[in-house]
Formats: sequence, structure tokens, C-alpha cells
Amino acid sequence: MQPTSLFSFGDHEEHGFVASFNASVPEHLAHWFLEREQFEPVPGKSRLYRLSEPERDGPRRTRQAVHDARRLGYLVHADIRLDPAVSAGPPRPVRPNGSQERRSRLAQAAAGRTTQRTPPTTSPPAARPIPPKPAYAPTVHLTATAGRQAR
Repeated sequence: MQPTSLFSFGDHEEHGFVASFNASVPEHLAHWFLEREQFEPVPGKSRLYRLSEPERDGPRRTRQAVHDARRLGYLVHADIRLDPAVSAGPPRPVRPNGSQERRSRLAQAAAGRTTQRTPPTTSPPAARPIPPKPAYAPTVHLTATAGRQAR
């Protein structure tokens, strides 16, 4: 462990992925943080924690613990392959979500001709047509009763 770092993460021959903390970190705080990151105390070794179930994506989980500790403001030392700032994780498989295919279909539809609209004419009409005058005069009968007002 480097003297300036508060937490250290690495590989151990016997215990797999391990974490330890500096004496300047309160033990209860380090215990709380490391248990939240799925590390468990190694019996008989003070300030040494091992990752529980390391076979279940151990390198990624350890890199995540390093990232979380740094995000909380702790100075962290980590092995190169466990340091997210230095090493890239394994490439994630790309799952097609159809968005690229959908965008392509939309672009093709926008570029093509549509049958829903008529193409614009070359010259606008000169005037709007006026409807013919009716041959009859409409009659409206309004009656008011003596005691009531119309609303």
C-alpha cells in the first residue's frame, strides 16, 4: 500500500481480489464501505478484506469498488488491471435495440415521395371560387312570449 492512499485493491494468491485500508481510516468506516462493496473481512488478518464470490465477475466488481471509493473522495491505489482509470473493462456485447434500423427507415420515408399529398401546382389559383347565390330567401321566425325573456 502506498503511504498516501487510504484504500488499496489488488490480487492475492490465496484470497483472490482483496482490499485493505490505511491506519488513518477509521476501522468502522472502512468496514462499512468495504462491506457495501461486497468485500468480507479475512479471518486472522487485520485490515484485509476479500471479495465475496470472486468467480462472479470479480474484476468488474473490484473495478467498480475502486471507482466508488474515488468518487467518495478517497485516495485509492489499485493494480493496473483493477484500476478503471488505467484499464478498460472487457468490451460489452452490443445488443441491437432497433434504433439505428428505425432511423434508417424514417430517413428513407422522408426522402421518398408520398401518395397522401398532391404535388403543388406551378401557379396558384387566381381567385377563390364564390358560391352561387341561393334562389330563395331564408325566412327566420322569432317569437317572443309576453312573460318570458329569451335567453
